[in-house]
Amino acid sequence: MKDLKEIRKDIDRVDNEIIALYKERMGYTTEVAKYKIANTKPVFDKQREEEKLSHLSSFAKDDFERQGIIELFELIMSTSRKKQYGLLAAQNRDNHYGFTEKSAFDFQNCRVVYQGVEGAYSQVATETFFGQTHTSFSVDTWRDAMEALTKGDADYAVLPIENSTAGAVYQNYDLLAEYDVCIIGEQEIPIQHCLLGLEGAKLSDITKVYSHPQAIMQCDGYLRAHSYISAEAFQNTAMAAKKVHEDKDIHHAAIASGINADLYHLSVIEKNIQDIKNNVTRFIIVSKEKEFLNSANKISISFEIPDEEGSLYHILSHFIFNGLNMSKIESRPLKNKQWEYRFFIDLIGNLKDESVQNALRGLQEETSHFKVLGNYNAKEEC
Repeated sequence: MKDLKEIRKDIDRVDNEIIALYKERMGYTTEVAKYKIANTKPVFDKQREEEKLSHLSSFAKDDFERQGIIELFELIMSTSRKKQYGLLAAQNRDNHYGFTEKSAFDFQNCRVVYQGVEGAYSQVATETFFGQTHTSFSVDTWRDAMEALTKGDADYAVLPIENSTAGAVYQNYDLLAEYDVCIIGEQEIPIQHCLLGLEGAKLSDITKVYSHPQAIMQCDGYLRAHSYISAEAFQNTAMAAKKVHEDKDIHHAAIASGINADLYHLSVIEKNIQDIKNNVTRFIIVSKEKEFLNSANKISISFEIPDEEGSLYHILSHFIFNGLNMSKIESRPLKNKQWEYRFFIDLIGNLKDESVQNALRGLQEETSHFKVLGNYNAKEEC
């Protein structure tokens, strides 16, 4: 029997041979890419790869070896495709997926739409992002905001997209997929919920609270601690405060921002009732115009993939091979397609970056309904 040192020398020799063969194979990959560029052929040939994997795995002596061969060559072919995508992307470095590059946005006298009424957190996000250079108006629903944008009644829409406690606002992810719009910015707003009631109302008087479902979730612990209070979902936190003012029922209260106390002549029964005190909502700024700043550092994309073994793994490898940081991933079920999903991903980068272009080229070819949702600057909490 050989000793361990001799066995390792044999393994090193085989590894060196594998590296030499790998380099030779990648050289042929370059030739394949040149041919496909010249003949406008797609990089990804699923049928060819499946046939090759079936053929190569047929040489295995057992199931363990068969699976190993499949995994090895899936990785080799995936790497080969990524090299081809890089060569293809290099032919068209000015392709920014229909987006126009800008050095700055001019928000002077722009029209901004948000959902809710005066005092809504969306209004706070609007004023924080745009300052005093805009005019704004509100609508009843997030879909109404998208409609106002696409019809030209507004230049920008402000939508909540996720909360640090309650998670994603899935309805707005669905609207991003449905409407042909572009994210041009984002704004984080600290969320400090108060229990607002009529003047003179005490906590012991309250039997029902109104608020947006997300706000109710963010105050779940508080409501469970006061189990005699029932919660009823409302369209918006500020609208809930307005309802309490209009109903004039001392037993009713709203979960909303403290600024609504002055707006709707209510009293603050308790402050900061959210479960997580450092509670933040991220809002996105949406435009009908597909534009991005040359200083932008965050990209949002969406795509669909089939319900197949390893499909998401292979897609995510595009970020790994191109050294990109994926900061967020969400999924939404597809209508009329059971167990299939649309994925939403945020990554760090700019549409001009070579690594970004290489990755997006691969994603575009290997997914369906691929869409760049925007390239913008991440905003810090105010």
